[in-house]
Amino acid sequence: MTRGNQREQDRLKAQKKTANQKKPKESATTLQKRKEADAEILRAKQKACDFRLVWHFYLLLRH
Repeated sequence: MTRGNQREQDRLKAQKKTANQKKPKESATTLQKRKEADAEILRAKQKACDFRLVWHFYLLLRH
């Protein structure tokens, strides 16, 4: 190994750096709002998917 102990030292340095950068905790209201927004997005995607499915069946039956 040509680098010797350098990899281990770099790994420890990176661990110390990330330990100092703590994420702020999310409040319960913020978490609830985010969950509601995510759920709304998923409902919209499901509605669009259902519409496409019905449209394809309509096109198939029309022929």
